[in-house]
Amino acid sequence: MTTPEPFDRKLRRLHRDRASPLWKDHAFLQQRIAEELIERLADVQRSFSSVLMLGHGTAELSSTLAAKQMAIAHADPGFRFARSDKGVQCDEDRLPFRDASFDLIFSVGLFDTTNDLPGALTLARRCLKPDGLFLAGFPGAGSLPVLKRAMLDADIVQNAANARIHPQIDVRAAGDLLGRAGFALPVADRESLDVRYSSLTSLIADLRGSGLSSLLNGPSLSKSARDIAEKSFASLGDNGRTTERFEIIFLTAWAPSPDQPKPAKRGSGSVSLSEAFKKSD
Repeated sequence: MTTPEPFDRKLRRLHRDRASPLWKDHAFLQQRIAEELIERLADVQRSFSSVLMLGHGTAELSSTLAAKQMAIAHADPGFRFARSDKGVQCDEDRLPFRDASFDLIFSVGLFDTTNDLPGALTLARRCLKPDGLFLAGFPGAGSLPVLKRAMLDADIVQNAANARIHPQIDVRAAGDLLGRAGFALPVADRESLDVRYSSLTSLIADLRGSGLSSLLNGPSLSKSARDIAEKSFASLGDNGRTTERFEIIFLTAWAPSPDQPKPAKRGSGSVSLSEAFKKSD
């Protein structure tokens, strides 16, 4: 018996294709993720020659990698993004690349709607050469609290309770998944990004325009419920604008290599914790 998947793969592709034409006008979240990944790459004191970009990246990220004379391969679930990047259309948990094909992998705003995230991370690790670097960022737990409140208020009007916001992974679980996938030196951290909106409609436009709208196939809101949602959203703001929050999870990890530093063995320390915290005289 086939296990049901949380996200409709076909609908996900359609949403990304729909977002493609005006993506750069709405993808501020992906832009922020790309900027941070560029900064993290700059802190790494080594060179890379071959990179896999999972998900459509920003022009800045692509130009940064090209300036470093890296060979770039692209993969995206959406046909239009894959075609515009001259890449491969595929889901990140179904990668067609051979093991040890790249020494660097980027992923920009993709893993929040991956059906098999543990499998996708394992495939990414296998695609990396030993001591290859994995860098990713995506929206995580705690994102869109105002939208959740507005949708709940709207559903109350309809005497219903529908899942309208995707299940979201938290930073601790993300770090655990890196370890389970076989990565070395895994690090997961997060950043909060607050964005001011004039209306719920403008927030929805950004989500749709950047390919981040819901894949849950819930029933549509009635006109009266939509009005309630708009009023709820506005009531949670001030001076005509409402602040929505995005929590971005960043992942940094390495493919295992014998040359990497190893953590000290348990019990090998020479100074006790009590000694370390003693005040100097």
